[in-house]
Amino acid sequence: MNLSLNEKVVIVTGGAKGIGEGIVSQLALEGAFPVVIGRNEDDNALALEKVNAAGGFGMTVKAELSKPEECERAVKEVMERFGRIHGLVNNAGLNDGVSLESGSYEGFMQSLHNNLTHYYLMAHYALPALKESKGSIVNITSKVAETGQGGTSGYAAANGGRNALTREWAVELLKYGIRVNAVVVAESYTPMYERWIQSLPDGEQQLKEINGRIPLGNRMTTTEELANMVVFLLSKRSSHTTGQIIHVDGGYVHLDRALIKKT
Repeated sequence: MNLSLNEKVVIVTGGAKGIGEGIVSQLALEGAFPVVIGRNEDDNALALEKVNAAGGFGMTVKAELSKPEECERAVKEVMERFGRIHGLVNNAGLNDGVSLESGSYEGFMQSLHNNLTHYYLMAHYALPALKESKGSIVNITSKVAETGQGGTSGYAAANGGRNALTREWAVELLKYGIRVNAVVVAESYTPMYERWIQSLPDGEQQLKEINGRIPLGNRMTTTEELANMVVFLLSKRSSHTTGQIIHVDGGYVHLDRALIKKT
């Protein structure tokens, strides 16, 4: 399907690895100009090399998104380079394990800065350009906001906030023709996920059990599958879709638990 994203400038925070890298790759395949924003310059450069190798074109910005001034600078650099922004994918973050029982006020607040505050800041600073282009925002969120996980209060609160901001912005930005949606991730085998599995004494068994809990195909969602939904939501093919929180998870969150594979 031609999504008509040719030469559209789309910012992807955390676009160098995992889900973000998958989104950047799909944008490049659609002819868009992805902008990779992340804290590691080497990772950013490698992601851009992959885009260029595939015949695409884009740019990178090194930024520590937990700092407001870095978010503002990142958007400014994009505008200086391209003069326009058509889409924003808020994706950067990490499940940092800041719990209620053993956490702290300082840790909780830092988790919100790492996982939520920059969603607001990036949208705030990109908004003038998005008004001009009647662009689209996609927030990547986690099932943890709805299901809980245990031991991760900061991340759960941040993802609840991501979902709430998706609906709030969809209402606030209706008058500008800017659509705002969220894609919810449940289980996807990213490099970060792989490191967690490998850190467990029984990682292979844990992985088998997790896959068995996913109703559709008893497998994890690929980053490409997540990216396909994101790119669709960025495009005019989804022109009457806004304020939606869409689960791309093989039925993990909502389907009957009786469908769970016994392992």
